[in-house]
Amino acid sequence: MARVYMFTDKPPCFRCGGGNGLVFSIKGCDAMLQSLLAETLRFALDDRVLLLNSAADPCVSLLAQQLGEGELVLAEDNSAACAQAYALAQRAGTPALRLRQVPFHDYTLQVGEATMDGAVLNLLYQPNKAWMHYSLQLAAYALKPGGRIYVEGAKDRGILSVGRRLQELFGNLETLDISKGRRVICAVKRSEKVAGAVVAPVFAPFAQGKMDEGTALLLEHLEVRVTDVALDLGCGSGFIGVHIAAQATRGQATLVDVSLASVDATRRLLAERQVSNAQVLVSDGIQAVREQRFDLVVTNPPFHLGGVQTTAIAERFIREAATVLRPRGRFYLVANRFLKYETTLQASFGNVEEVSGNARFKVLRASGLPRPEVDDEILYTIL
Repeated sequence: MARVYMFTDKPPCFRCGGGNGLVFSIKGCDAMLQSLLAETLRFALDDRVLLLNSAADPCVSLLAQQLGEGELVLAEDNSAACAQAYALAQRAGTPALRLRQVPFHDYTLQVGEATMDGAVLNLLYQPNKAWMHYSLQLAAYALKPGGRIYVEGAKDRGILSVGRRLQELFGNLETLDISKGRRVICAVKRSEKVAGAVVAPVFAPFAQGKMDEGTALLLEHLEVRVTDVALDLGCGSGFIGVHIAAQATRGQATLVDVSLASVDATRRLLAERQVSNAQVLVSDGIQAVREQRFDLVVTNPPFHLGGVQTTAIAERFIREAATVLRPRGRFYLVANRFLKYETTLQASFGNVEEVSGNARFKVLRASGLPRPEVDDEILYTIL
C-alpha cells in the first residue's frame, strides 16, 4: 500500500533519522556514497520522480531541493532506508514537496503506468542482477513518454550490461559522467509503449528465494524446544522461522526483516506451509519486538550493504539479541568462516561456542550474561 507524507507529518512505522547506523555509516562506504548522481540529475520544479530501490543514496537531498513543488516517489523495500530518505528530504526540501513510498517489489500492483517524469537508479543498492533488470523494466513501465532514467554504477556492479539492456529497452543511451570507475548513464522513453515493460512482482531478494548452504547447516544443528518462543532476526525468505515454528509446536515464532519484499516472501511461505504459530513483521532489527522476550533468537545475518562487505549488521544483531533473550535463552548465528564475530559475541554473552562448521561456514551458539571484568589490582589484593 502506498504511503503519502507531507512534511508536516511523521511517517508511520518509520524512525526519522534512523539511529540504526546501517544506511550511511558503514566503514568503507563513505567514498562510494559520494554519489555521481548528485552532479548530473536535472528535473523541473513540479516533476514527479521515481527513486528505484535507492532511497539510501545521498541524491535524495538534491531531489528534494529540485522538486520543490513536485513529488518524489520512493519505490523502496528497505524500511530503514525509507526513514533515512524521509529525514534527508525533510531537511532539504520545501513544505510543498510530496514524498510517497511504494514497495519496490510489487510497484506495478499499486501504481499505474506512464505517471513519472523521471526515474533514478543506483546499482550499488541492488542485491543482484535480477533486481537490476527488474528496475529497468519498472522504469519503462512507470515513465511518461519523454521521461528519463538516470543510472549510476561501477563496472564491477554491472553498469556496462545495464547500459546494453537500457539500449535494448529504450533505443537510446547517453553517458553523462565517468569518474573513478563509476559512470552515470541516461536513456529517454520515446514512445508510449516499451517492449519488455510488463513486469511481474519479485519476492526473493535473498538467495533468490532458495535455502542457502549456511542456513541448511544452521537448521541441521539448531536445537528447538517444543515450548520455545523464538525470534528469527533478519528472516530473509523465512526458512529459519518456518523450521522453528514446525518444531516449537507449543511455542511461537516471530520473524522480522527490514525488507518489505522479504516480509511478503515469508508471508507467502507461511501460508504455503500452513503455519499457524508464527507471525512476520517489518522491523529494523529488533525495533518492532523490543519489549518482547524470547527463549531462542536465530539469525543468518547479511554481510554486505550497498555492495560493500561489512560486519556491522551482524554485530548489531548480536547486541540486540542479548537484550531480548530471557535469562536462560539461546542465540544461534551462522556465518561465513572468515567473518570474525566471536569477540562481539563474547562481549554480549557469557558462553560462546562453535557447535558445527565446515570449510565455508560456522554455526555459533551463545547464552548467559557476559562475565564481569575483574580489576587485576583488586584481584591481587583479595589474594
